Amino acid sequence: MAAPAPRLISVFSSPQELAASLAQLVVQQAASCLADAGARFTLGLSGGSLVSMLARELPAAAAPAGPASLARWTLGFCDERLVPFEHAESTYGLYRTHLLSKLPIFDSQVITINPELPVEEAAEDYAKKLRQAFQGDSIPVFDLLILGVGPDGHTCSLFPDHPLLQRILEDKEENPLPAALVQPSTGKLCWFLDEAAARLLTVPFEKHSTL
Repeated sequence: MAAPAPRLISVFSSPQELAASLAQLVVQQAASCLADAGARFTLGLSGGSLVSMLARELPAAAAPAGPASLARWTLGFCDERLVPFEHAESTYGLYRTHLLSKLPIFDSQVITINPELPVEEAAEDYAKKLRQAFQGDSIPVFDLLILGVGPDGHTCSLFPDHPLLQRILEDKEENPLPAALVQPSTGKLCWFLDEAAARLLTVPFEKHSTL
């Protein structure tokens, strides 16, 4: 089994600084991926508070790249609810209203569920769309996944029985929380926390306001 990717824990003095640095991370990763002619940038997003954070910071951060660069982005979702896109609980609907409306990204660049299908069929349909978007790869690999973590340690709508971010990052649990199981075998794993979220941590972390 491959060793997990290196983990970097970054702590910011405020949610605003965290959001700004997260937007810069997206832009930097996109620029790196798009350096080769004909390449694209694939971004996987979760919902929750991440929507408002990116909506506030990403449009300005991405503006210098220009429409031609953003036309090479492909977006997918790490979790979604089987509701109409107009519903307040739709992850895509929230991004469409608050973020995508501010960016030159077309509907064809976004991989969405079919909310009119039954749940099992919707899942199968989305898996098919992912395989098509990633040219048949059995397990699609996004260039960047941004996963939020709930106060109970859940991520991607995988909910645990117990809270506490400390338990996620300190590797002391016999039954780790879902967010602790995010251990990619390639690339890099970055945790972005504000000071309030990081106050109980005893493991090493970097404290800064910019990447």
